[in-house]
Amino acid sequence: MSLGRVFEIKRFAVHDGHGIRTTIFFKGCPLSCIWCHNPEGLSGDTELALLERKCTKCSECVTACPNGLHRIDNSNTHHINREGCTFCLDCINACMADALLLYGKDYTIDELYKIAAADIDFYNQSGGGITCSGGEPLKQADFLAGFLSLCKVKGLHTAVDTSGYANWQDYEKILTFTDIFYYDIKHMDPVQHKELTGKDNRLILENLQKLSETGAAVEVRIPVIPGLNDDDENIQQTADFLKNIKTLKLVRPLPYHALSKSKYTSLGKKHIMPAATGKEHEAAHHFYDILSKNGLKCKKPD
Repeated sequence: MSLGRVFEIKRFAVHDGHGIRTTIFFKGCPLSCIWCHNPEGLSGDTELALLERKCTKCSECVTACPNGLHRIDNSNTHHINREGCTFCLDCINACMADALLLYGKDYTIDELYKIAAADIDFYNQSGGGITCSGGEPLKQADFLAGFLSLCKVKGLHTAVDTSGYANWQDYEKILTFTDIFYYDIKHMDPVQHKELTGKDNRLILENLQKLSETGAAVEVRIPVIPGLNDDDENIQQTADFLKNIKTLKLVRPLPYHALSKSKYTSLGKKHIMPAATGKEHEAAHHFYDILSKNGLKCKKPD
């Protein structure tokens, strides 16, 4: 039985495509962007998170854990030995403050579709549908193809939010079942792209060109990080490249925010997110202005 691993399902989403949508966040990503807002989606493994702000230090999890992995020290700090966790859920079930949660649940295609289909009336009224995001949903391409195929059979609008870093053969598996691709472009220079994300951009740019050649509808989304990718040279190179994407419907420059640092802490990880400068919206608007002057249809940053 095919299973897909998901770390979040967001119903009534309005920022992940047209209309009211259900956004399904698939676990696992091939990139390691220093500004990643979803660190819980980076690893393909199930992970235990501690929301420190909610923890009452009641020690119920300490008692409940069969492997003795929770500890409250003398300074009233909650520690977890995550390496020994078997994800039995005993600590989560014992936590009355909802301070513990699990990122990563496995679903069958039918189970996931049942959740997605619960809001069909809202999709129909608003022109919405299903958005598969992540992480990188193409990391689970076979499951994704099966799920999207069922959605299309049932008449649902489908979108895939992708980093672009996947084998082309995996895109071919989902082409027929995907109404639009939301596609990330992060930097045009391959060396700087690798420094910022862990991978160069050759495969990403090649896949976007191939998607356009197949006639697939594409919306490009650009996270604008002041000081990292908002210089005029990179913006102009981005514009020049996107002019050749014939099926491009829209470009969205997205202002950066550094609000996800607590997620890294909850997972016991150190964040390397750039500090906010206060110029995030200015940088995104500058990106928008240059792209627009190049004749590209863009969404003005909020």
